[in-house]
Amino acid sequence: MSDAQAPEKRRAPAKEAKTSKEGDERHDAIYRSVSDAIVEQRLKPGARLREDALADVFGISRTGIRKILQRLALEQLVTLTPRRGASVTRPTADEAKDVFDARQLIECGLMPDVARRMGEKEAAELREMAREERQALRSGQQSVAIRLSADFHVRLAQLSGNATLAEFVERLCSRSSLILAVYGHRGHLGCESHDHDDLIGYLEAGNGERAKAFMSRHLKAIEASLSMVEEEENVPDLQQIFGG
Repeated sequence: MSDAQAPEKRRAPAKEAKTSKEGDERHDAIYRSVSDAIVEQRLKPGARLREDALADVFGISRTGIRKILQRLALEQLVTLTPRRGASVTRPTADEAKDVFDARQLIECGLMPDVARRMGEKEAAELREMAREERQALRSGQQSVAIRLSADFHVRLAQLSGNATLAEFVERLCSRSSLILAVYGHRGHLGCESHDHDDLIGYLEAGNGERAKAFMSRHLKAIEASLSMVEEEENVPDLQQIFGG
């Protein structure tokens, strides 16, 4: 190998690494697009997700789409069935109960830690999130309001300082969004519009035990509002959802 060829050889791995990183970023963006569409109910629970159609919409290989669907399946947002393919997960009544039981244990338990770490900046951030949620609900954007409510609960968990539990809460909130999409009532999230503001007040005052009890009632109210009525399966127009 000549000296002139050596630099080119050394540059090749760097180029491959850059291409791989760009591919990973592209897959992450597609994952987020599909995940957001599920949480915001643009993809309804039970909707089939054809690999070939998704590959055409996003302009990547079916292998890439398959990896993304497998990632969503690990988070229980998508169900993979042999010979049938992928579909948006439709939670059962028992699964809904399990999810809210888990949220009771974790989110309520985190409230004292959140109260100890709550400052003016954090309280202002949470109040803005609650305001956006109320605005979305008032304007009839039910799916957006569900996502914003989930974002609020995730941010609360993050403020506890426990990153591992916050990540788990994020997954539970994504599943809760599916549950609300299937069993929730239009124009209502199962809790009073001022609930999140009241909770912030307890946290800002440093009253962790009061916040813990309030969070428990809040989650129970959401669960109690659900109406367990099954809907028919639907086939989504993926081009309309992602192609615009």
